[in-house]
Amino acid sequence: MNEQIPNDEISLKELLEKAKEWYAYLLSQWKIIVIAGIIGAALGLTYSFIKKPVYTATLSFALEDEKGSGGGLGSALGLASSLGLDLGGGGGGSIFTGSNLTELFKSRLMVEQTLLTPVTVNGKVISLAEMYIENNKWRNDWKDNPKYKNIHFLPNAKRKYFTRIHDSIMGVMYGSLSKEALSVAQKDKKIAIISVDVASTNELFSKYFCEALAKQVSKFYVDTKSKKARMNMAILEKQRDSIRRELNGAITGVAVANDNTFGLNPAMNVRRAPSARRQIDVQANTAILTELVKQSELAKVTLRKETPLIQVIDRPILPLPKERFGKAKGLMIGGFLFGFLTVLFLIVKRLLKSIIQ
Repeated sequence: MNEQIPNDEISLKELLEKAKEWYAYLLSQWKIIVIAGIIGAALGLTYSFIKKPVYTATLSFALEDEKGSGGGLGSALGLASSLGLDLGGGGGGSIFTGSNLTELFKSRLMVEQTLLTPVTVNGKVISLAEMYIENNKWRNDWKDNPKYKNIHFLPNAKRKYFTRIHDSIMGVMYGSLSKEALSVAQKDKKIAIISVDVASTNELFSKYFCEALAKQVSKFYVDTKSKKARMNMAILEKQRDSIRRELNGAITGVAVANDNTFGLNPAMNVRRAPSARRQIDVQANTAILTELVKQSELAKVTLRKETPLIQVIDRPILPLPKERFGKAKGLMIGGFLFGFLTVLFLIVKRLLKSIIQ
């Protein structure tokens, strides 16, 4: 134990001496370090001038989706179910709630359909995909490539007509937008308010894409949530119209049968059978039609219940907030980075020289 204490003191002294030696060495190289810092600061300042500002478009909306049985309506739906009729009371369930809805915004289907949305730029109607390509100046790189030279994305183009090259370009745009430009978040799980942020170097593209994406997702969401109720309502309306035609035919048949038996001998009851059968058809079809009308009206109420309300709260308004790489930030980061790398280079250089010696 007594021998370890002086050893520790000696190692500490050596460490301090080494630190003083390195400090003196770096101090002797101060001109190189300062010049490197100045060069880095100049490059950082140049980058701040070259770097385009990023514009962020923000859209927020509230989602109201009725849940529960709904009192008397729930009882009516239960009665309809007991009669073997499904009026779509379950709706879309929890398919697109919470995180599922936010992920829907980032899905490839929604992003690609949004990119094919028509917008007017400089008096010309083009798709958002073409606007994205022009903003990133891809066509300058495609001029000498015959494979990409004639590739265009027309507004509202049908996806089934796309070639493999179209799919490849759309895949690149989707990857870039979903990972770098698009941000969707529900600020509070207790409050059904969702914010959509789109960031790009083109102010108009950020605004147009944000609004078009929200509209596309809203339409898809509403159609999906109310799809079952709409299908059942359409079936009931078709059955109702069919029974109404049958009832009209039966009423006409009763009138024809009565005309044929007018003034007939009361003793000839057989000739009255067609009229009686038609009368029964009228009564049966009337009862069925009455029930179908009730169920159709109930289906309409169910459809209104299952159709969610998406209310836009805030839309992106020009001018959009922009984030610029500041000049002071460029000077500080550039100067510090180059200075640090120069110090690191000098240390490594001296260590290698000492090892070789």
